[in-house]
Parts: sequence; structure tokens; C-alpha cells
Amino acid sequence: MSKFTWMNDWKNRASKNIDEATRRLKKLLPVDRVAEKAVGWFSVSDEKVAEILTTVREKLPTTEALLIGKPQAGKSSIVRGLTGVSAEIVGQGFRPHTQNTERYAYPSEDLPLLIFTDTVGLGDVNQNTQNIIRQLAAELEQDSQRARILILTVKVNDFATDTLRQIAQQLRQSYPDIPCLLVVTCLHEVYPIDVEEHPEYPPDYEAVNRAVEAIRQDFEQLCDRAVLIDFTLEEDGYSPTFYGLEALTDTLAQLLPEAESRTIHQLIDNSAGEELGNLYRDTARRYLVAFSTMAATLAAVPLPFATMPVLTALQISLVGLLGKLYGQTLSPSQAGGIASAIAGGFFAQAIGRELIKFVPGFGSVIAASWAAAYTWSLGEGACVYFGDLMGGKKPDPKKIQSVMKESFASAKEQFKNVS
Repeated sequence: MSKFTWMNDWKNRASKNIDEATRRLKKLLPVDRVAEKAVGWFSVSDEKVAEILTTVREKLPTTEALLIGKPQAGKSSIVRGLTGVSAEIVGQGFRPHTQNTERYAYPSEDLPLLIFTDTVGLGDVNQNTQNIIRQLAAELEQDSQRARILILTVKVNDFATDTLRQIAQQLRQSYPDIPCLLVVTCLHEVYPIDVEEHPEYPPDYEAVNRAVEAIRQDFEQLCDRAVLIDFTLEEDGYSPTFYGLEALTDTLAQLLPEAESRTIHQLIDNSAGEELGNLYRDTARRYLVAFSTMAATLAAVPLPFATMPVLTALQISLVGLLGKLYGQTLSPSQAGGIASAIAGGFFAQAIGRELIKFVPGFGSVIAASWAAAYTWSLGEGACVYFGDLMGGKKPDPKKIQSVMKESFASAKEQFKNVS
């Protein structure tokens, strides 16, 4: 029998023995009851979460942007530029609002900093223009303390804009106090044939200038400002990807109240998202303290592996509760999958923690401290994971691991005297 065959055989037998031992211990230890008690003792009720969110939402400087333009005119690209959300997630985030509009709140419906309403079907001969206008007007008629802005998007080489002008004219007449921004998009489509990269902003090519001037004249009496952008995908090969983003945010700042314009600038540099993330994490730490303390108490049991099923159930419950706080409803199996995904190499250390218990005298104390710190770091990692999802971003495993390592180190100091 070769060395590797023997090792694999040993691993398989050890795995079976651990699985059998775990199954038997689950019958002896009140795994489900401990998890249920933890949920009951430390859960933040739906009513309390709603109260917290309502209080924060009332103070948020939220901007409602009505994006009006034909399909493929760059509306979703503006969403990507202002929020940093990927193209795939932007598409998934829009939801039907009325027959001719779709809505997307960033970072979430509960705490929106930006609400985008996108017109769909504009330019379709089968769509009734007056119906689109009525639906947009109904949106604007709603009593709201939020700042609002109309954003008209026109491709630089599209001169069939009669329907868009008609909509803008009627909305302008009815709501003259709502600022209107004309955004000319897709500039690279009229670059000279030998140009393969964006020039210094703004572009100074005859074809671009001529087209932009014609569009500006068409909308001269209907818009307060005009800006040129070219937001592309990375695979398109143009750099920067969000060409004209600074001009767009500066122009929005001129048209919006100070608080809302400041928030948009903070979204670009990510500080607003960090502040919202800190708000959720401060609430989440109510769970982390309680669950970490309970984990330490359980881990102090001196029998190796005896408490692992209970600890695992406890930690899965923690992940599930944090998901609920961030608006994600998870089954226990889904919460367990997320816990496994974000924990990474910490699992190997968990086995080491249990083996320490064989050391007489101080092994259980070390294990208790480790269990508390690990539970805390798992919770912090879950907050990053759910925070990314809430913000419409794909969770970054490296960032999660970095946060877990940092929080694990600090939590070990915090819980070093727990036994």
C-alpha cells in the first residue's frame, strides 16, 4: 500500500468516525434548543429594525433621478457610474414600477440614497407617448421631501428625438422647479476612424462638436444644463471607463441641493456607502457580543469535539440573523453555506482549537477565547458579505478574509479572559 493510499484511507475513516460521533452527540446535546434560545434572547424584532430604518431614512438626503431616454441611450450606464454597481447587477436591480417605468433604489429600498426611475419603451411606435407622460407626472405628483431631477439621455448620433422633446416639454411646463439635465452619451461612436482612445476631456473633434451642438439646440429651452459622457464596459477597450464622470457629478452638484449633491460625491469616493455599512454593523454587533460570549461558554467544555455541533449551529444562526438584518431571508442550509464560504481557512484552525483541549489546565480557556473570537470575526465577515449584496456589489472574498483576520485578532484580546 503506497503512502498516499494509506493517508487517503486514514482520512476517510477519520471523517466517518467524526461524522458518526457528531451524529450521536447531536442526540445528547441540545443543539437546536441552544440555537433557538440564542435567537430568542438576542434577536432584534422586525418592528425594532423597521423603527431603526425609519429613523435613519428620515435623515437621508435621497435623490430621485428620472431617467428619460431611448433604450441603449446610456441610462443604465449612468446608474453604474454613480453607484459603482456592475452592469449585470444594475439589470437585475431594476423592477417594473408602472407599465412604462422601472425602478431601482441604491443601495436598498429600505435606505435609498439614489432612486432611479427608468422609462422603458420610449421610441417604440406601439407605446403611447401621452401614457408615458401621465405615468411620469404621477410619479412627480407624489408628495415627497426628496430632491428630484430629470435626466434626459441622448446618443450623440441620434437625431430622432421628437418623442423625447415632447415628453420633456410637457414635464417642463408642469414642473418648472424640477431641474432638468441633458446628457449626451456614446461619444466614441462619432470619433474619427483613427482614434482608439478617449482624448483629454472634453473631446474636441469636429464630428462630436457638430452633433452635440445640434442636440443642444433641439433641447435649448427644455434643460438647465448639458453634459457629455461616454460610459463604456471594460471589454470595450476605452479608458477611462467612465469618461466624463467628474463633469456629470459636478453638474449634478450645481442642480441639486447641497446635501444631495454632497451625497453623490460621497458615493463616488465610497464614503457614503461606508457610513451606511457602519450603521448596519453597529446594529449587528448587538448580536456579535451575545453570540461570541455564548460560543466561549460552550467551547469551555473540556471534551474535544463535543461542542462543535452546538457551536456550528450557533454560528449558522448568527449568520442567518445578520442576513435578516440586511434584508436577506435565509434558510439554515443557506446560512450554513454562506458561513462556510466566508470562513475560508479558519475551519482548519477550528480543528486545532479542539485539539488544544487535550492540553491539561489551560487548553479549555484557550479554546473558549478562540471560539468567541472566531464567532465575532465570522459575524464581521458576514456583515461585509451582506453589505456588499445590499449595495448591489459582488462580495469580495479577499476583503472579507482581511476583515475577518483583523477582527479575529482584536476579538482575541477582547475575549482572552473569557472562560
